Amino acid sequence: MTAHKTLLLCSCDKTQSFDPDALRAAADAEHVVAVNQLCGKDMKTAAEHLGARNDVLIACGQQAALFERLAEDVYAEIQYAAPLHTIDIRDRAGWSAPNANPRRLHAKQAALIAAAQLPSPMAPAKTILSSGVCCIVGPTELAITMAELVQDELGVTCIVNDAGPIQLPSAAYDVAKGQLTGAYGALGNFKLEFAHLQTLNPAGRGELGYGESKATARSECDVFIDLRGSAPAFPSHQKRNGYFWADPKKTGELERIALTARERVGEFEKTVYFRLEESLCAHSRANQPGCTRCLDVCPTEAIFSAGDHIQIDSDICAGCGSCAAVCPTSAVTMNETPFEALTKAVDVMAKVYREQTDESPRLVFHTLGTGAEAMAYLARYDDGLADDLIPMGLEHTDRVGHAEIMAAFGAGYAEVLILADNELDRRALSAEVELAQAMLKGSGNSPGRVRVINAIELCDAGDNAGRVSDPVLLVGGRRDITRVTVAAMSDTVGAPIPLPAGAPYGAIDVDSDKCTLCLACVSLCPTGALGDHPDRPEIQFTENACVQCGVCDSTCPETAISMRPQLDVSKAALVARPLHGEEPFECIKCGVPFGVASTINRIVEKLENQHWMYKNSDNVQLIKMCDDCRVKSQFHGDQAPMAKGERPRVRTRDDYLDS
Repeated sequence: MTAHKTLLLCSCDKTQSFDPDALRAAADAEHVVAVNQLCGKDMKTAAEHLGARNDVLIACGQQAALFERLAEDVYAEIQYAAPLHTIDIRDRAGWSAPNANPRRLHAKQAALIAAAQLPSPMAPAKTILSSGVCCIVGPTELAITMAELVQDELGVTCIVNDAGPIQLPSAAYDVAKGQLTGAYGALGNFKLEFAHLQTLNPAGRGELGYGESKATARSECDVFIDLRGSAPAFPSHQKRNGYFWADPKKTGELERIALTARERVGEFEKTVYFRLEESLCAHSRANQPGCTRCLDVCPTEAIFSAGDHIQIDSDICAGCGSCAAVCPTSAVTMNETPFEALTKAVDVMAKVYREQTDESPRLVFHTLGTGAEAMAYLARYDDGLADDLIPMGLEHTDRVGHAEIMAAFGAGYAEVLILADNELDRRALSAEVELAQAMLKGSGNSPGRVRVINAIELCDAGDNAGRVSDPVLLVGGRRDITRVTVAAMSDTVGAPIPLPAGAPYGAIDVDSDKCTLCLACVSLCPTGALGDHPDRPEIQFTENACVQCGVCDSTCPETAISMRPQLDVSKAALVARPLHGEEPFECIKCGVPFGVASTINRIVEKLENQHWMYKNSDNVQLIKMCDDCRVKSQFHGDQAPMAKGERPRVRTRDDYLDS
């Protein structure tokens, strides 16, 4: 049952315009109320509707905290407050350049509100327990200073890495001396390794000293503070919860770290960002290496090999989504903003915008943190977003892969832009953007239609003329939507599109001179792209199922297989086709086909009159027999090596009477 809803609009002191009827339809609201200062002189309007029975949607995300407090005041007064939701349309679609097209801006506002009505996926959470055990590693002076700052809330052990003096022993924390050699884990479960560890001896008078050195030692803690001043102990250390690294170039680092580290005690909810389906993973088969794409891109090293599949440490995973963006089999998907939800939102926004403007919009992916702040700054102090540029906010832009990009083109966008927060994000996006550009080029479109941009480029106008194909039905998985979109964007379905090395689409080539048709590749193919013929020795290949994992290549004992990255959108890629096959050898006894003719003949050629077992005998004929006939010949032939003597006559009763 649809909830009754009231939409409250604010012109922000007459600095933006909107189309109330279009926004009411987009919000599926019963009523729409427009004012000029909802956070000021018109706040009573918000209070009145929060005290009514309809759900309230306020089109102002900037003052969301104010309206939440207002709802609390209303509840305190009448013991009831209507459900409240807020959304920003001002910075993203209201404030723009003076010459912006109002029709486009109103269409953008409607698109953003329509997408906000879609159900939000719920990501599961796990509980992490931190007892406040803290390990501080670094020079003596810094480590002791930090210990003094956090000792009241955390149980501290200082591991100093120099010979600095300790004036007085403290009962509030422990001190040892050693060198950090390894670190693993996250908040509540750090495991540290040290070399040459010496514990402080607090007894006696005079200068303090350390005890006997241990070659190696291990320690566990809940919070890890790294003051060494060298490289961080973890890659992408900012995303490692519970780890604090002091930048030696910044002042006030110890106080900043202490302020946050003291709060890392108690129970915490950790979002489980991903969902892993091990049976779909093409990482390995029978100890033969295959796909490593997620391992290669994970910035936090949360992913590790676990035999035939990968595993992900949910404590370390920061939810960037880069693994899901590159996974060719969808073994890894995101609980937070999954592909299906993202695709639906992108599709809805494009549809609403087209209906109101008869034009194709452009799309920009951005982060909800730095990216949104850049948009707010440009909106207030510059020209703001271009009037045809629809923003799509994500926690991390790393989760934008080629499939998300192609889905946007399939929805009818003219361009797809990605606003990277920093150079690290640019590098993380480069491979997927390059893959999408190759698909555009191969389908006769400009590769420049997708690119990574800086914030200042958000103000630039686009050129939508003659570049957009009709929208396609965005149904299916990542590979399905990619294939359908590329086919729709191609003028004609011709030769396969060449793709960069490492692409998850392609064909394989088999060297027929090397291949012995042992079918090891067929038995280990994790996606079923390789198959065999039921009646003859033959390798069959379905290109649409191939993810270029490389298991077949690493498995082949004859090194007869090579990978060829490409995208074939023709119907031929959907059906199995023979790669290499031969006629079977027919048994010389019963005529039943078995084995590969060339292989049997080659064995016969190498053994006949060459090996002592096959000289001056008919043993070579055994090679030309099927399994059943070979066994019978070995037991029943005149010269069979396993043959027995003549079977004795069965004795009867008469034999006993005659004797």
